[in-house]
Amino acid sequence: MEVAANCSLRVKRPLLDPRFEGYKLSLEPLPCYQLELDAAVAEVKLRDDQYTLEHMHAFGMYNYLHCDSWYQDSVYYIDNLGRVMNLTVMLDTALGKPREVFRLPTDLTAYDSRLCASIHFTSSTWVTLSDGTGRLYLIGTGERGNSASEKWEIMFNEELGNPFIIIHSVSLLNAEKHSVTTLLLRIEKEELDMKGSGFYVSLEWVTIRKNKDNDKYEIIKCDILRGKSVPHYAAIEPDGKGLMIVSYKSFTFVHVGQDLENKNENMSEKIKEPLYYWQQTEDDLTVTIRLPEGSSKEDIQVQFVPDHINIVLKDQKFLEGNLYSSIDQESSTWIIKENNCLEIFLIKKNEGLTWPELVVGDKQGEFIRDSAQCAAIAERLMHLTSEELNPNPEKEKPPCNAQELEECDIFFEESSSLCRFDGSTLKTTHVVNLGSNQYLFSVIVDPKEMPCFCLRHDVDALLWQPHSSKQDDMWEHIATFNALGYVQASKRDKKFFACAPNYSYAALCECLRRVFIYRQPTPVSTVLYNRKEGRSI
Repeated sequence: MEVAANCSLRVKRPLLDPRFEGYKLSLEPLPCYQLELDAAVAEVKLRDDQYTLEHMHAFGMYNYLHCDSWYQDSVYYIDNLGRVMNLTVMLDTALGKPREVFRLPTDLTAYDSRLCASIHFTSSTWVTLSDGTGRLYLIGTGERGNSASEKWEIMFNEELGNPFIIIHSVSLLNAEKHSVTTLLLRIEKEELDMKGSGFYVSLEWVTIRKNKDNDKYEIIKCDILRGKSVPHYAAIEPDGKGLMIVSYKSFTFVHVGQDLENKNENMSEKIKEPLYYWQQTEDDLTVTIRLPEGSSKEDIQVQFVPDHINIVLKDQKFLEGNLYSSIDQESSTWIIKENNCLEIFLIKKNEGLTWPELVVGDKQGEFIRDSAQCAAIAERLMHLTSEELNPNPEKEKPPCNAQELEECDIFFEESSSLCRFDGSTLKTTHVVNLGSNQYLFSVIVDPKEMPCFCLRHDVDALLWQPHSSKQDDMWEHIATFNALGYVQASKRDKKFFACAPNYSYAALCECLRRVFIYRQPTPVSTVLYNRKEGRSI
């Protein structure tokens, strides 16, 4: 069985600035544009049954303004008449008038349980579009930069079940066969799993290819990943051979057509009922096994030697393996209890030794800890703890004081991980444990590459560019936003976070009214001196 490679992100030291002093407030006005629309943006509010944090992450914090990364002065939105509208941004002058480039064939207002319509610019001439009702469109647009030659035409559309939003898509051309692979996100109700919210997140990886015989596009592959949290970042590699996901709860592939309900039921039964239970004292161990109905003494064979145990029930091997430590086989014994349970008593040869496991490498049993034993362990460890926060502050290295931590240094989420999945084997090939490197945002720097993701490293925010072709160095540190990791932590109302494709500034947008722009340090034409220190800046 292949094991995923544990990797780490390599920081480029020359891109860090240890002498960064902070941001200065600029009072220079920024250009602001205001435009009257003849129809409102097609905003979809969360319903009463979409009450979880995952629904809020996926659909409640959705940006309805879509930037075309292939033509960076062009933005799109979908209005409540079902029209895809295009705006051209002419910097420092004005906004172009919105123009209709495409109209959805369905009447969106007729659907009660729809999601927000989503769009992804697959290439300079292709677009994937979801109307929010569960239908996927593949659209040929022509060259979008030129309004004269831009003509949006539906090349494929199909109903794919429950509503979804499009996360990412890639256009592929192999041996003159054109295909588009796209990633769809759904949040679905888990009927059998009542733990937590009762919802799970589904990522559907769909590949659509042109059929040479009839020139029609059709779905040739569909794989599904399931997890318990909305991914911070999910993107398909440019060659379509892999997938990268940043999330704080892991995703796994499920096979299409597999009976998920039965699988979940069987799994939950296995999880609920361990094969055996065991307890220990300083002198002995007790193993308890629930016997099948109608079992008799003749059906049971228990053999133990000083370092090995073998249990056979009804001529079938039940448990066999090396014991963690030696036992006294002469004194060890077993009995059948009235409640149809087999109890095995093993006497330790090394008295006082605590066994971390019964059979080496076996995970099928459950260890039951005795309350008196827990109290004894706590008493033995008492000298390592103190009720006072810092009983001896004069020590050379005083312990960490939690009250000295600032609120923005505390992460409430579990540790996130970055995983790379192989498209053919559907297995995880690379894993990076991000630890306290909080995910901040993603941005497309080069539309031909995967989107970059930004993580907090100490106080800074570091931008990483994935390179699927480089197996040894898959993630490249390409830019640093000084102290931005620390600064953004105090902005509790943040809704959108992004940066310029040339890394010249980062922008943080709050839920209601404010946008913060953090510009990178730029050299000035004159030399400045720090009067106190006498050094040039």
